[in-house]
Amino acid sequence: MLGTMHAWHAVERGHEVVHIEREEQARGASVRNFGLVWVGGRADGPELEAALRARELWEEIGARVPDLGFRPNGSLTAVTTEAELAVARASAARPDAAARGYKLLGPEEVRALNPALRGEAVLGGLWCERDAAVEPRTAQRALQDALRAAAPGRYTFLGGREVRALLEGRPGVRDDRGGTHEGDAVVLCTGAWLGGLVRELVPELPVRRVRLQMMQTEPLGEELTTSVADGDSFRYYPAYGGPALDAMAAAQDQTPVAALHKMQLLMVQRRDGSLTIGDTHEYETPFRFDVEEEPYGHLAAVVEKLLGRPLPPVRQRWAGVYAQCAEPGRVVHRQEVGAGAWLVTGPGGRGMTCSPAIAEQTANELGW
Repeated sequence: MLGTMHAWHAVERGHEVVHIEREEQARGASVRNFGLVWVGGRADGPELEAALRARELWEEIGARVPDLGFRPNGSLTAVTTEAELAVARASAARPDAAARGYKLLGPEEVRALNPALRGEAVLGGLWCERDAAVEPRTAQRALQDALRAAAPGRYTFLGGREVRALLEGRPGVRDDRGGTHEGDAVVLCTGAWLGGLVRELVPELPVRRVRLQMMQTEPLGEELTTSVADGDSFRYYPAYGGPALDAMAAAQDQTPVAALHKMQLLMVQRRDGSLTIGDTHEYETPFRFDVEEEPYGHLAAVVEKLLGRPLPPVRQRWAGVYAQCAEPGRVVHRQEVGAGAWLVTGPGGRGMTCSPAIAEQTANELGW
């Protein structure tokens, strides 16, 4: 998605783009995510600024490309303990709560906003009006089709080609089929692929890889009017930090499986009514090659507790890996690596949310 958004901004500014993809189509984190445009939990400063700008861009682009499936559905973090409720209350009292779209809701307000959340355990929720969703499995192809239609002859997608080298002394690349591609600028958006050419260009890249597990169900049979998170999600996003979160962590009431796999619940309904549900976090490499069943059981139990009904049958499970800047506060790693060539990588879990704004900033910095 990050590479596709760079192509979008370049074409929008009148340039011709050759878009080279290692796979026939994207198969990594760009299609294995929730499709969340997740503003609420972002860190103060550049990260929140990027997320808010990206939210504007997603809405603008979504209006022009309906197949993105953009919808400003917001998110609701449903809380089930007094400690979680205290974090939600403190978050809603932040000075920038209005900019983030925060509002604290009681249990009846939660059910009025999202009637599918009928679980009796729900004590309230943190509503984030600025959050949104798109369809991750199809978004990139929708953008590619829109670029071809809007700029005939100025956008070329070459799938199934791996960039092997930068050209000497001039902007351009050589691919694994022996083809060379020259231009005014090269932008390498390599995702979680950090070996090969990337390691040759930047041997000590300050980026780490993170693995996750997710799943998708059959259709729910009713509308989930918002994206949904659970109280464990407070543990993994900087915006929720403070004394209330410290007290919640000190209570040590996270289930052992959730603590072991560093889990949170995020849940987004797809346009066909199915639910995308996750996720886990694994940081220590080498990553395992298989998926573990116990986290899926935990997620199913949390969802059923919130919905007050059985989860629809699971039809797909998968693991994914994304690249994340190792330096706190960095939204993305952007570095000149050759003549007119830039490496842009490491947005981490912010990639889907922030990609339009990250690409816009690259375009601005390169003077496109």
